[in-house]
Amino acid sequence: METSEIVVGLDIGTTKIVAIVGRRNEFGKIEILGMGKSESFGVARGVVQNIDKTVESIRTAVAEAEAKSGVDIKIVNVGIAGQHIKSVQHRGIKTRTSEDEEIAQKDIDSLIEDMFRLMMQPGEQIIHVLPQEYIIDGEQGIKNPIGMAGIRLEANFHIITGQIAAAKNILKCAQKAGLEVSELTIEPLASADAVLSDEEKEAGVVLVDIGGGTTDVALFQDGIIRHTAVIPFGGNVITEDIKEGCTIIKSQAELLKIKFGSALASENQENEIVSIPGLRGRAHKEISVRNLSAIIQARMEEIIEHVYYEIKNSDYEKKLIAGIVITGGGSQLKHITQLVEYITGMDARIGYPNEHLAKGSEEVTSPMFATSVGLIMKGLQTMDKQNQKNLASASSSTIKGHSKDKTGGWFDIFRNFFDEESIQK
Repeated sequence: METSEIVVGLDIGTTKIVAIVGRRNEFGKIEILGMGKSESFGVARGVVQNIDKTVESIRTAVAEAEAKSGVDIKIVNVGIAGQHIKSVQHRGIKTRTSEDEEIAQKDIDSLIEDMFRLMMQPGEQIIHVLPQEYIIDGEQGIKNPIGMAGIRLEANFHIITGQIAAAKNILKCAQKAGLEVSELTIEPLASADAVLSDEEKEAGVVLVDIGGGTTDVALFQDGIIRHTAVIPFGGNVITEDIKEGCTIIKSQAELLKIKFGSALASENQENEIVSIPGLRGRAHKEISVRNLSAIIQARMEEIIEHVYYEIKNSDYEKKLIAGIVITGGGSQLKHITQLVEYITGMDARIGYPNEHLAKGSEEVTSPMFATSVGLIMKGLQTMDKQNQKNLASASSSTIKGHSKDKTGGWFDIFRNFFDEESIQK
């Protein structure tokens, strides 16, 4: 077994931590070698709040994945989420000296490096710089300018930023668990890779990943990412509402939501009743399934309204032919697609990561593992890019994005962080 081909995705979520070991098979599909899952105790709304508890959960998930896959896990691809993730659009301009000389990879690299020098708010750092389209001497809509002639090279960029402290805490957790982070990826980008097709991205689609602590949104049109956002509500808020509305404990509220919950109260019968055992000899409690669904529907409507606001805010509302794809653990609520379609007026479907998985990977076909599978795909893409770069060094390069796999100041901070830690030891 070639260990160099193996990639590990580590999804540090609010409700669960998942480690998945995978590799690409001869048909280009992802073969899952092993999966480990543990309850997440130290994370709230996508952000690490207790280092020791998070480290313990990571160790449990990684140990289980190692036992099932037979792989000694040392390097992982990690997802980052949380309300601190923001995105902006920016245009870069480069004036070239020679009109006769063709536009080369170094010109694109220079433009991207300029974007990483943009001033951010204190404590914020650029995570991803994603080229959208290029403009040469006023000619718009060019996707790959390499080899073309022109003096004025411009590009529209989608820039994603995050808090340095949040990233450092994730790194600290990984390091204390004995792991090295090879790449840090925004979770909605990872989920999008796992559940969206190229045709959907071309036609225009919105990915809505409803997690435990946050709801991630990524909007694609013409094959390009146009908008990203993180909404600070997820499945945990629904569980809290059930707990308070039905006056029951949290574990019972979570079970009720999973087994009997629905996003549309009108789809339930008036006389459907669920009996909940009482605490310490107290009488049992009877709860109407319709009332339960009414509580869930109220909170889901709020989450979807936030998503719809982000869609309208992006100015692409009328260009999204493929509608909305819902994924994540929250997408498993009954009748959620109907509620989304009713509020937004757009087509909706549930996103499963099955399309990219090889046979025998049924363990991770649930929407709740979309981010983890996406992190493996991102890791494999990075490997491909590295191989492409090695080949391109002998010929003319046509890599979209930075040829050096540059992640900018973000990973410089990571390297410095690990250096400081090793010095302190």
